[in-house]
Amino acid sequence: MIHLSVNINKIATIRNARGGRIPNIVEAAINCQRFGADGITIHPRPDERHIRRDDVLDIKKVITTEYNIEGYPSESFTQMVLSVMPSQVTLVPDAADVITSCAGWDTINYLPFLKDKISVFQKNGIRTSLFVDPKIEIIEAAKDCGADRIELYTEAYASDYLIDKDKAIEPYILAAQKAYELGMGINAGHDLNLENLSFFARNIPQLNEVSIGHALISDSIYLGLENTIQMYKRLL
Repeated sequence: MIHLSVNINKIATIRNARGGRIPNIVEAAINCQRFGADGITIHPRPDERHIRRDDVLDIKKVITTEYNIEGYPSESFTQMVLSVMPSQVTLVPDAADVITSCAGWDTINYLPFLKDKISVFQKNGIRTSLFVDPKIEIIEAAKDCGADRIELYTEAYASDYLIDKDKAIEPYILAAQKAYELGMGINAGHDLNLENLSFFARNIPQLNEVSIGHALISDSIYLGLENTIQMYKRLL
């Protein structure tokens, strides 16, 4: 079964736009799980423009499924993750000022850095995933880094899906096959939505998990959160 991890950053964005505690991010995590999500994903950024440090700790208390924390592995991020001990940490190469993730790791040139960071998390029993583009040499180097999983960066797939979906999925099929051969788990995320998710899942049989936030939370405004989560689950 492919797991659906719901990224609740956007709920925190709405809260922060007004201040206060509405919508309540902890209640959102509880409800997403109650409505069928297999996990909760957050991406706390240094400027706390959505998820704040206290959210990271508060959400941990209500997790009954899987907790996935994304972020750049700075020293402060590493210490925060170790203090929370989530199920999974997903390392992304984002600069502090980017709006959203826009590239995967160069696992070849950053191999020593990533290997050291991954070993710290793994020594503490935290599964580690690397956010990567669907390139064979990058996947091979991710294995050399010691990653338990990769998360395929799917923006290119989502963009090209509207033009030629068979061509759009091809590099992801090859990347997933290579990761599977190397013994790594396979996650995916970024711009997956109700239109393109099913085709992606059907063509990547080795897929373990998708992490979806922006599209799912946006759809829930019109369709309701419980209904939307179930719609995404059915596509998987």
